Amino acid sequence: MAKLDPALFIRDVRQEVARVTWPTRKETLITTGLVLALSALAAVFFLLTDKLIQFLVSLLFGFGA
Repeated sequence: MAKLDPALFIRDVRQEVARVTWPTRKETLITTGLVLALSALAAVFFLLTDKLIQFLVSLLFGFGA
């Protein structure tokens, strides 16, 4: 088993971080906005689907809110 060298590990991590292409502030804001918008859209979709199922169950079985 190879001996772990903390200095070598830190050097390797710094080299890898230097190669990363970081997103710009604008890209980060755009993708964050998209995530929030799509999350809200999914929430509305599931709310409406839940209400529809609730309505159908109340019609079929006569109970439900």
